[in-house]
Amino acid sequence: MTKTRRCRRFRTLIALAAIAVTCASGGAARAQDDVAEPVGQVVQLPAKPGPHWFWLSDVLLHRSALYDADTGQMLGTITAGSPGVGFTIWPLFPPGDRAHVYIPESYFSRGVRGERTDVVTIYDARTLLPQDEIVIPPKRAEYFPGVQPNAISDDGRFVAVFNATPAQSLTIVDMQEKKLAGELQAPGCSLAYAAGRRRFFMLCADGAALVVTLDDQGAQQSAERTPKFFDAEKDPVFESAGRRGSEWLFVSFEGNLHTVDFGAQPAKIGESWSLLSDEDRKAGWRVGGGQPVAMHAASNRLYLLVHEGGPDTHKQAGSEIWAYDLAQRKRLWRIGVSNPMAGFLRGQMRLGREGVRDRTVSWLLDTALPNTGAESILVTQDASPVLVVMSLIPPAVTIHDATTGEVLREVAEPGLSGSVLVAP
Repeated sequence: MTKTRRCRRFRTLIALAAIAVTCASGGAARAQDDVAEPVGQVVQLPAKPGPHWFWLSDVLLHRSALYDADTGQMLGTITAGSPGVGFTIWPLFPPGDRAHVYIPESYFSRGVRGERTDVVTIYDARTLLPQDEIVIPPKRAEYFPGVQPNAISDDGRFVAVFNATPAQSLTIVDMQEKKLAGELQAPGCSLAYAAGRRRFFMLCADGAALVVTLDDQGAQQSAERTPKFFDAEKDPVFESAGRRGSEWLFVSFEGNLHTVDFGAQPAKIGESWSLLSDEDRKAGWRVGGGQPVAMHAASNRLYLLVHEGGPDTHKQAGSEIWAYDLAQRKRLWRIGVSNPMAGFLRGQMRLGREGVRDRTVSWLLDTALPNTGAESILVTQDASPVLVVMSLIPPAVTIHDATTGEVLREVAEPGLSGSVLVAP
């Protein structure tokens, strides 16, 4: 046995011993804290979402759960249809209107087989109870992690649902009239992004974008392709992207930033530039994960999940988070991803941050256990934003100050298999 392996085994044994001591000594105290929740309560969420609320979809639990990043507590859940999880969209409505959550879902008459029914279900945003559903053609694309399979127009009127049979198209749903508005054919183009009051766009296989404008009934008014703005063969872009106003920002597998302003007529392609320095590339740093890009529009800051790896490792979990000032085209800071295994065990053991014993055990967990990295990030859009970082195996969610990168808290019960992060 090598010296390195002996050291790792020694650290692991110390960590396990510390866990055992903590569980034994803290069991009685935790038992006193475990008070059953009162039965029969009906709780409603506030009319206005909190600035740091976020949704976390879970593939295994078939649900979308709402959390408050300020407390780390779950506020409620919505159970989505089979075979996978729906993807939450929360539009902004004028004052006085009831807010709703829209989730495209699929159901089979025999559970996992039989006749398929696709719907867009309307949930009340305060009670999280279903209110209505709109039947759509049974062809919506469902894939993991599914960052951008649906979009809603900027005024909340129309929902676009991406279809793949494998023929590609968009189903347009009128949420005001609660009916199917039609289907737009889009061969060679995929996904759905909002681009204005009556506009959506899709990414195409030739490196361009297809921009679709609707009329007031949801029918196609025009469809135009932008010039090619990325090389889909040599350097594809992640579907996870950032938005600031009418401009969308895409990051490529090789770490190049591409921008497109869809508010212009025609859409305006911006100058591309590299987010990675020559030193970064030499060291093997790459962008990767299921949802590795986040954008805080007001501060013009971009956040990336990165790791050290070779070509075709764009799905690999991130070991660090890098923050950029886009106006100055420079990296502001970089932090290591918190250890998901340690975070998961801290939640199960209810370790705090104050006591010496808890801090010691926490340090041992971080030191002895392997860090499996993070798959997804999200940043809230308020004046004091937080950065939500999600790991898949084991399930763990860490909340950071988006300005400094400081860890604020961990979410104790993030589910079984998180897939997508969404902010209201």
